[in-house]
Amino acid sequence: MITSPHNEKLKLIRSLRERRGREREGLFLTEGEDLLEAGLASGAEPRLLLSAAGSGIGGLEVEPEMLGRFSALGSGTRVIAAWEERWAELIEGPVCVYLHDVGDPANVGAVIRSAHALVDGTMVLGPGCADPFSPKAVRASMGSVFGQPLARGSHADTPQPRLALLAHGGEPPSEVSLPVTVCLGAEREGLPQAVIDSCQSTVTIPLRPGAESLNLAAAAAIVLQGISSRAPEGRGEPRPEGDGNG
Repeated sequence: MITSPHNEKLKLIRSLRERRGREREGLFLTEGEDLLEAGLASGAEPRLLLSAAGSGIGGLEVEPEMLGRFSALGSGTRVIAAWEERWAELIEGPVCVYLHDVGDPANVGAVIRSAHALVDGTMVLGPGCADPFSPKAVRASMGSVFGQPLARGSHADTPQPRLALLAHGGEPPSEVSLPVTVCLGAEREGLPQAVIDSCQSTVTIPLRPGAESLNLAAAAAIVLQGISSRAPEGRGEPRPEGDGNG
């Protein structure tokens, strides 16, 4: 049983809290039994599994109070697992989701969750995006980070036609033909003009009078659900969990 905070496994956990450590090791963390189950259900195997002594979860046991000291959750945890980051080698549809300069990891994670639930395709993280494998993004994804293919790239790497989601000035949602790439920007700045100019169409979500805007994650869910329900070709065949992640 691990009882020392100087244990090398615990040092690794601490390093993976930072983006630099994740990039160096190619690993990311989950905390809690729900995310552990989601990872295992996707076919992934943890590189490291630490659990509170006496929990019966398995892996290497850690003195419970010690494990709590290394938890990022306010209430502590009974299990911390380290997993290999999986990046898609190909950017494929029928519905790609492109994020540009979305720096809030909670928004990134929430869009991952919506994309995984509603459409079939790759999610592309463009310049300025938060790390989708950061603790906040992973928690916000509710385990979808294991099943939703993720790739790094620019808007130019995504398939055409492209559809830009704008806060104002676009057309109301209508029937969408597949394949399509949906481009989303940061909440305040939106998409830069270069990305908008690369898109073949724009869309906005009509709001009630007096309402300024929607949270990015909410807007993304609305648009993706609309595409899923309106696309004449449908969503395509369901994707097995974890498939296509490289």
